[in-house]
Amino acid sequence: MRQSAMRNKTSAALLGAGALLLLSLLLAAPAQAAEISPQKLWDLFYRVLNFAVLVFILLYFLKKPTVNFFNNRRESIRAELEELEAKRLEVERAYKESEGKMATLEAKAQEIVAEAVRQGEAERERILAEAERAAANMKRQAEMAVQHELAVAKARLKSEIAEEAAKAAEELVRQQLQPADQGRMIAGYLDKVGGVQ
Repeated sequence: MRQSAMRNKTSAALLGAGALLLLSLLLAAPAQAAEISPQKLWDLFYRVLNFAVLVFILLYFLKKPTVNFFNNRRESIRAELEELEAKRLEVERAYKESEGKMATLEAKAQEIVAEAVRQGEAERERILAEAERAAANMKRQAEMAVQHELAVAKARLKSEIAEEAAKAAEELVRQQLQPADQGRMIAGYLDKVGGVQ
């Protein structure tokens, strides 16, 4: 229905253009009739008729492809616009989603920092407690080493005192020992050795 209306409009336009051209020729012809020969008029008529037929043929054969081209072009533009609108909506949705994720990531980052600070404090407390235990162990070991060295020194001192006392006693015994005392001691020793056998 739409195509027949277009054909009717095109035909009417061609006929109107042709009639207007002929009317202008007829009106101009009597004024210049002396200068225009019938042969030139027929030549002009054929040229106008040739032009009108060419326009009609072009419109008849090119109208449908031209209309189809513009319809297809309009549809492709509409499809592109719809596709671009869909992409725009998708990008807006992705942007809003990424904004939400960014807000979530910022909150998570703050949580991670707070957790790291808490763990750092706990680790610091643990290290300080361990250092205090190690210092107490080192102090106890140092005290034990001092006690041991003190005991060793006391034992060495006692041993040296005992040796000195023995030497002093021996010297004292030598000075006070008489040959008669020495004979009695030897006899007492021999009696003891003989009693043991």
